[in-house]
Amino acid sequence: MSLKVALLLVMFAASAGIAFGYFLRWIISLGKKGSVELDIKEKLLEAEENAKNIVNEAESKAEESIRLAKDEIKERVDKIQKTEERLIKKEDFLDKRQVDIDKEVENIKEKIVEIRAIKEKAEGALAEKEAVLERVSGMDKVEAKAELLSIVEKQSEEDVLVRMQKFEMLASEKIEEKAKAILATTIQRLASAVPSEIMTTNVTIPSDEVKGKIIGKEGRNIKAFERTTGVEVIIDDTPGSITLSSFDPVRRQVARVALESLILDGRIQPAKIEESVERAKNEIGKIIKEKGEQAVYECGVYNLDPRIVSILGRLHFRTSYGQNVLQHSIEMTHIARMLAEELGANVAIAKAGALLHDIGKALDHEVVGTHVEIGRRILQKFGASEDIVKAMQAHHGEYPYETLESIIVQTADAISGGRPGARRDSVENYLKRLKELEALAASFPGVEKTYALQAGREIRIFVSPAEISDLEAKKLARDVANKVENELKYPGEIKVTVIRESRVIEFAR
Repeated sequence: MSLKVALLLVMFAASAGIAFGYFLRWIISLGKKGSVELDIKEKLLEAEENAKNIVNEAESKAEESIRLAKDEIKERVDKIQKTEERLIKKEDFLDKRQVDIDKEVENIKEKIVEIRAIKEKAEGALAEKEAVLERVSGMDKVEAKAELLSIVEKQSEEDVLVRMQKFEMLASEKIEEKAKAILATTIQRLASAVPSEIMTTNVTIPSDEVKGKIIGKEGRNIKAFERTTGVEVIIDDTPGSITLSSFDPVRRQVARVALESLILDGRIQPAKIEESVERAKNEIGKIIKEKGEQAVYECGVYNLDPRIVSILGRLHFRTSYGQNVLQHSIEMTHIARMLAEELGANVAIAKAGALLHDIGKALDHEVVGTHVEIGRRILQKFGASEDIVKAMQAHHGEYPYETLESIIVQTADAISGGRPGARRDSVENYLKRLKELEALAASFPGVEKTYALQAGREIRIFVSPAEISDLEAKKLARDVANKVENELKYPGEIKVTVIRESRVIEFAR
């Protein structure tokens, strides 16, 4: 019974608690609802205030925009009115000008009519006058004109001829004076020394004891040296020097360098002689290249193939009528430059043509043809400009003068070669005779080398031992002597020496 009562009490208490909770929750919700409504009212009031402010601001801006628009419209209207006034004034002015122009046109038309009438009267009077003249003279207009010209021509013919001759003489004299002045100025501006060509080279030795080493036992060393270089070695009583003699300057230079190297080394024997000569040839090759580069740099001629420059350097050891060909070419280049500047020609082409005009002489003893033709082939092979080829090829008249530069090169050649003391004809003829002697001996089969020695009084011929026997060597000497007697002109006598040498080389390892 008590348990039931307790349960009832508990249930009652729970119901009461729940009811109280709902009541409390309802009270709280009523309070919150009142505060939310209050907030909403405040926000509505605030929004209404903001809307009024925005409307007022928009109204003020609209009024300002309307005022500015009205002012702009008024300004534009004023401008339009002013423009209309100006246009009206211009139209009035143009109307007045048009009236004046119309009046002037009418006046011009009236004057044209008057001029035409006057012209017709003048033409009529002239026609009447010509008719009277034709009637009086008995000739028409064409005949009278021809007669008049004939009379004037006869009367003026002598005077015209005299004046023409006078003008021609004056022009010729002025041109000749101008040409002489240019050439004289060019020659005067160029002053270069002309070295005399010699046939010998002296080599200084430290003591006379060296002469015995150079000669060697039974002349073995000096013979080997002469055979290898093709140069005659003259050892006389002159103290402190040995003379090398040859008409070929390249051989003399090679022999000089080789001999100086042997003297410095102290070991003079046939094997060392051959080694020294080979080294000397290589050294002379370097000198040739350097001389070519120096000439190109001195003359200011650029963009040439290095092979052309190397061939040009060989002219340092070549002479023409006693004149060094490379120095002659350099001198010509300076003369051609000055002439080209005076005459308004292409200075670069004139300089290149002058510097390379004799390049064929560097190879004329190795290649068939004249030095001009050889030079043309060299330049064309190594890509030289066609203008340069045209400038150099006509300096001896073998080809026509195609350009002004070709005439300048020929003139520079004549100036350089024709100056007093520049050339010695006897020396050139002497060298030519020695070359002909070597070429004649070399024309026989089996001949390896030929050297003209002792100023052309001896020719030494080296033959191949495999092709020429001892008996054939004797016959060759006789044949060469006979051919020299029949084909060459020479003073005195020429000694013909045929050398046949067999070598067997082996190495011990």
